[in-house]
Amino acid sequence: MAFLDINGRSVAYRLLGSQANPLVVLAHPLGMTQTVWDDVLARLLPRYRVLTWDLPGHGASQAWPERGGDITPADLAHEALALADHAGAGRFHFVGTSIGGVVGQQLLAAHAERLLSATLTNTGAVIGTAELWNTRARRVRDEGLAAMAEEIVPRWFAPALVEADPALKAGWCVQMGRGDDESYARLCEMLGRDTFTGRLHATSINIQLLGGSEDLATPQRTLEALAGECDGAPLVIFDGVGHVPSVEAPERLAAALLATLAVDLGDVGERGVDYATGLETRKQVLGEEHVARASSKATSLDAPFQQMITRLAWGELWSNEDLTRRERSMITTGILAALGREELELHLKTAQRIGLSEAELRQVLMHVAVYGGVPAANHAFALAKRLGWDETLQ
Repeated sequence: MAFLDINGRSVAYRLLGSQANPLVVLAHPLGMTQTVWDDVLARLLPRYRVLTWDLPGHGASQAWPERGGDITPADLAHEALALADHAGAGRFHFVGTSIGGVVGQQLLAAHAERLLSATLTNTGAVIGTAELWNTRARRVRDEGLAAMAEEIVPRWFAPALVEADPALKAGWCVQMGRGDDESYARLCEMLGRDTFTGRLHATSINIQLLGGSEDLATPQRTLEALAGECDGAPLVIFDGVGHVPSVEAPERLAAALLATLAVDLGDVGERGVDYATGLETRKQVLGEEHVARASSKATSLDAPFQQMITRLAWGELWSNEDLTRRERSMITTGILAALGREELELHLKTAQRIGLSEAELRQVLMHVAVYGGVPAANHAFALAKRLGWDETLQ
């Protein structure tokens, strides 16, 4: 876990995975912490870089300042954007559950240009009523989160799960009780005050909505209303799941996310991949500075060639998720080493950026020696050492 100062307040976050992969930002529900995503991470990390964080007064994030005024969706979206900027991501995928989904709606309404996609789960343009949230805020200030946890936590999960796993309820009661009462109360007031009816404009962003058949807080009708606000965005309801699918059905949620986050390449045999898709991938893998330099050097002679390789190599190949970018890096490095091409230096640097280990690179180049020739492998090993791959020299 790491911490970032945002407007004078310490925010706890985790940034996991290779910087060459697309960034996915995950926002947790009210009263919980970023650990709700733990059982989903293993499925996402081979293909995506993942950023999670704790909302104000939750987990290890500092409480909202006493004189900081109301918390707004814009404040929470600002945190998400600041963290994405800190990760060096111009655009990113967003996934949010419950109040995390409200953060996603604010991003869609005010910062859609930063999003690659948005998956909103167990949330709504309107959640509950102002009276309900204001009543809960008053009770939290009077009674405290620890006292109210026994009442609130069971509503997060399907009844059958709570009955089958009493420790789940007990554990989350402890976690909720550790939160900051005032921050939680102000977030309750935000949910009662700030809604998104009529605020979600038509956008080309891929939006996916998910819910649970046993969700009491945001039932199916709430998500259907949100789908209407999002121009009929597709909605999937997980049977037998309550309010927190990342905890209750992590495998189902991970499968849905992987399907939503993947670049839609369509029928590439008929229409090919658009230039923008290839350019986005090229920037993620090689870094924006390298791509900017390459683009600035293009002339009328080779500009069409640059556009072609951006669509073909970076769009149709590197954007395809049948192989991970780590696997493609190993293949590309091996081929370039065997052929002795000058692009080998670039892709040795890219392999470092992607996170290949010295042992993995060694095996790639040893394969080159056997199948492509010892001189080719010898040259590649020497170049890799010059680029800092030899751990004994560090």
